[in-house]
Amino acid sequence: MSKARINLIIDALLLLSIAPIVGIGLLINYVLVPGVQRWEIYGRNVELLFWGLDRHDWGAIHYFVGLIFLALLVLHVALHWGAIVGISRKLIPRRFTRRLVAAILVALVILMTAFSAFIKPELREGGAGMGHGRGHSRPMRPGGMH
Repeated sequence: MSKARINLIIDALLLLSIAPIVGIGLLINYVLVPGVQRWEIYGRNVELLFWGLDRHDWGAIHYFVGLIFLALLVLHVALHWGAIVGISRKLIPRRFTRRLVAAILVALVILMTAFSAFIKPELREGGAGMGHGRGHSRPMRPGGMH
């Protein structure tokens, strides 16, 4: 198979993987909203599903499609490495400056990709039943119903 055909296939797969990443992100953000927003929109605790999956299920799919996209992107960069080096030599003629820019880019990519491994979450007491829309601060009706 020619390099041009491989590039075309990888580019098509990149496009086909970024589309669901964006679509699922919009679905999670605007349709399958978190608990507090469900209370505001529907006036009660409802379970929001699309194709039988809730926002957490879609989040898992979003994550795995993102990993596929990342793998394809690495492959894309590897296949275009010669062009990347050639263009960077033309745009940044000084070798030291080119290496400095490359080192900064690599450091930023590593930092932005791996930062979650180095942080601890803030803890905030939520009280009984908080999370996933349960225990919203509405007065309880007799019988424990909101």
